[in-house]
Amino acid sequence: MQDTCRDLLDEYRALADLCATLSPEDWQRTTAFYGWTPWDEIAHLCYFDQTALLSVTNPQGFIDGAKALAAEMATGKEISAIARETFAGLDGAALLAVWRDRFETLVAELAKQDPKARLNWYGPTMSAKSFATARLMETWAHGQDVWDAMRRPRPGSHRLKAVAHIGVSTYGWTFVNRKLPVPAPQPYVELTAPDGSLWTWGEPSATDFVRGPAQDFCLLVTQRRNRADTQLQWAGEGAEQWTRLAQCFAGDPADGPGPGVRPAI
Repeated sequence: MQDTCRDLLDEYRALADLCATLSPEDWQRTTAFYGWTPWDEIAHLCYFDQTALLSVTNPQGFIDGAKALAAEMATGKEISAIARETFAGLDGAALLAVWRDRFETLVAELAKQDPKARLNWYGPTMSAKSFATARLMETWAHGQDVWDAMRRPRPGSHRLKAVAHIGVSTYGWTFVNRKLPVPAPQPYVELTAPDGSLWTWGEPSATDFVRGPAQDFCLLVTQRRNRADTQLQWAGEGAEQWTRLAQCFAGDPADGPGPGVRPAI
């Protein structure tokens, strides 16, 4: 649990450090993620880090808040609008300060948890370790939108393995969420880490696989890149469908960008 929390904190701080370099104009740039700005991206993360902290420290308070959020969204209000209202009046620098406080406190509280402790979230409960890993994945994904908006190449790190693991683990979810049959067998996944080592999942196969840079795989499963804009290779019917539809996050079925919409920087 300590290693997971250390990686989560490092991922938070890496994005916060990038945001600390943004000018007032940069905070209002349009990203490729539904037209959100970097301010929207951080407000979104801050909102859910705030509710995550509530889940860890006040389970009933989280349940009550989740019900209120569901009722608000049932009226047609989008979560982006709710986050904007929550942090209205804060400029980018002030929002960043609030977010830093939230995520530092959240990680400190998560580090106290038994890795197997069940925590409430929007849907089924999650183990504390999975909860922390999911926060890392979401932070990495929304952070990519900011890196892209700033037109800066993003350095890779060993933390990509946690994002990739979620991507592999949600193979079946990608199809179940769309009410489609899950293709078998699940493809073998072989990814090249930033340090040149290999990360693998499943049994090696010459006919059913996804291979390539770990960062490209993470960009695919978080729907930040189209497969055509990556260096990934794949074979087999399952891999063909998966690389077209991959979705590692919860929620309604979503489609990633089309070819060339979010090319490599």
